[in-house]
Amino acid sequence: MHDAATHASGNPSSMHWAGRSARRVLDDARDKIARYLNVESGCLVFTSGGTEANNMAIFGCLSAAKKGKVVVSAIEHPSVLQTITYWCERLGHELCLVRPQKNGQMDADTFCAQLDERTVMACMMWANNESGVIQPVQHVVEVCKKSSIPVLVDAVQALGKTSVDVSALSADFISFSAHKIGGPKGVGVLAVRRGSQLETWALGGGQERGRRSGTENVPGVAGFAAALGVLHYADTQVVRDGFEKKILASMPDVTIHGSDVERVANTSMFTVPGMDGETLLMQLDLAGFAVASGSACSSGKREPSHVLQAMGVNDRAARSSLRVSFGVEHTASDAEALVDELVRIRSLLKHMAGL
Repeated sequence: MHDAATHASGNPSSMHWAGRSARRVLDDARDKIARYLNVESGCLVFTSGGTEANNMAIFGCLSAAKKGKVVVSAIEHPSVLQTITYWCERLGHELCLVRPQKNGQMDADTFCAQLDERTVMACMMWANNESGVIQPVQHVVEVCKKSSIPVLVDAVQALGKTSVDVSALSADFISFSAHKIGGPKGVGVLAVRRGSQLETWALGGGQERGRRSGTENVPGVAGFAAALGVLHYADTQVVRDGFEKKILASMPDVTIHGSDVERVANTSMFTVPGMDGETLLMQLDLAGFAVASGSACSSGKREPSHVLQAMGVNDRAARSSLRVSFGVEHTASDAEALVDELVRIRSLLKHMAGL
């Protein structure tokens, strides 16, 4: 990123030598990302992140579609759920939300049963950003293709944590974000399958093959390409599993959500009965631990996790939940220290409450 910012600081759309230098960096990064994802370079549209990539796909698809039905899993990221709701209301589409099973995994047959001749778009994330549960996207995409239904797969949480092959999945739109693999924040990409209809997202200079105008973030894109394959999140599963084993041994009444189905290796979402998740979060923060109580993109909100609610968890239990995402730098000792601190905080809060 430093090299791109200092030695390729021109506008990649300019014809002079400085612009051509920036264009080479941008094209090389695009080609590297395309090879990693197994997709043609021309199918990639660079964005400011996963949120914009999702917005682009949803607007670009629904604005060109006749009035119909949009089928979406109820556990999608807010950048999908809120955007879908917004455009369905304004464009007159019917919104169909499909709830997952209690373990957080969508039943593919239940989801596909909602698809019909009126369906103009379907959305299902690859890996849930709160529970970490892997979703049956391949099956859903295959069913949608048979009926020519455009489908968006939010793969932001899947990149770097499971095998991602864009060509094999063959979804119309797949979104990614660089910071989820240790790359820079504020850079993402939307993979658009060749032949998929996508209305222009931003007008202007016609960059990104006319799909998203605006000067590309060359250093950010270079950083995205450089981060691919560097961090190996599969190694965090031992730490995550050790954490869950210890927390259940220390607090048997804790519930680990999605533990009986396939999840990404670094994520653990659990409920601590009788405790307020926000209070636990703040106490852990004071102790030096950074955890979450829902989607990081919805931080600051007191609403319980919509993911847990969709899984059938009641509001009280949902408000008593935390999400821990382990990084490659974390060790078994870190996980044990987190459990010990949780036990201490819970004991302290119960004592203060006279319980």
